Parts: sequence; structure tokens; C-alpha cells
Amino acid sequence: MRKAAVFSIFIGLFTLIVSCDKKRVYDEYEPIQGGWERDSTLVFNLGELDSLQNYNLFINVRNNKDYNYRNLFLITEMRFPQGKVVTDTLEYEMAAPDGSWLGTGFGDVKESKLWYKENVSFTEPGEYKIAIKQAMRKNDQVEGIKNLEGITHIGFRIEENLQ
Repeated sequence: MRKAAVFSIFIGLFTLIVSCDKKRVYDEYEPIQGGWERDSTLVFNLGELDSLQNYNLFINVRNNKDYNYRNLFLITEMRFPQGKVVTDTLEYEMAAPDGSWLGTGFGDVKESKLWYKENVSFTEPGEYKIAIKQAMRKNDQVEGIKNLEGITHIGFRIEENLQ
């Protein structure tokens, strides 16, 4: 009987938390196991989005204590349904100057919700895709880091811009 009550409370809290996230349109994660390979591209299929709505776009990063850098460089591609591709090189701070992580969370894993684009409208009919790959390099080296340790998940999130 007690297990049923605890389970009911858990389901109620979960429903409350999920229902409070009214702005969320898309929120997916891809796990990264054994390090993020330099040539590995993560692709998020966004599907067809409301062309009359404006959105805010975010890249979510989960990292652990094995991540040895203060920043993170990413290359993104927004792939439009009609073939157009918009490429961005992005830099995000992951840690403060004192070495403390800027993300949220308990224990070893921290999550960072990073701004990608603001007030975007998807006016072309069809399916959009976002491709993300890491572009980390050590100082004074041309070659990128072959296997980036410490990133456990990369996510992509779309929220309605309710302004």
C-alpha cells in the first residue's frame, strides 16, 4: 500500500513539472559514449514547425568532471527543407575562471542550457535539421582534439518565443 502512495506522489510531481514547461516544442538528447570524436556529427530532426510562430533555440550540454576545458567550441549547421544550410562556429564558456562549472546539477554531471538562436521563424515548409559537432583544439595546434572526453550528452531544445 505504501509503495502505491509513493508511486502516485511521484507521478503527480512528474506531471506537474512536465506541464509547467509550456514553452517547450522540441527537446531531445543524444548520448556520447567514450568521448566525442572529432568527425562525429550529431543530427537532430526537428520535423515541420509552425511557420507563424517564433522560437528560441538552445543547445544543451551535459558534462562531467572529465571535461578538461573552460570553454567549448561547436560547429552547427541548420539544414533547411529546400537545401539551404546555415553554418555557425560557436564558443561557450563551461567553467568560471576559478574552475567551477557554470552548469546546473548535483554530483559530477552538470547541464548547461546554451543560447543558439533567438526569435527564429521557420518559414519554409518541410523538415528542418540541426547538425552539431565539436571543434575543440589545444592552444597553438591546428589539428582538432580527436576524442573530446567529459561530454556525456548533447541536446537540442526549441521553445516558443511568447513575447
